[in-house]
Amino acid sequence: MSHDRKTFLAASAVAALLVLHLGSQALASSGGSLPWESPLQQIQQSITGPVAGFIALAAVAIAGGMLIFGGELNDFARRLMYVVLVAGILLGATQIVALFGSTGASIGTSTTAPSEPSAPPVPAVGGGEGGHG
Repeated sequence: MSHDRKTFLAASAVAALLVLHLGSQALASSGGSLPWESPLQQIQQSITGPVAGFIALAAVAIAGGMLIFGGELNDFARRLMYVVLVAGILLGATQIVALFGSTGASIGTSTTAPSEPSAPPVPAVGGGEGGHG
């Protein structure tokens, strides 16, 4: 092996160990105390709040009305109305999803202990098609 290749392999090994060491420290951190989390949570609450829902509804109504009843709009005004319409839909996306009864992801917990086997289903007696013999 040449000297350059040995140097490259040694430097690669040191870099890999350094990356693994720094990665383990990053994974061991508790999280939740990052300085930008609080402002991002405030922005999220502002975007998903009731005022944002009313703004989104007004934006969709005004932009839709302008596109439908606006008559001859030039290209810039039409594109601006499309941007306002899409922004209103994106801003009100949580309210739109809530209209369909969806509330977000939820992770359920098991009601039985994992060590207990679940009971097999009990077949119905005499019910259903072909149950009369």
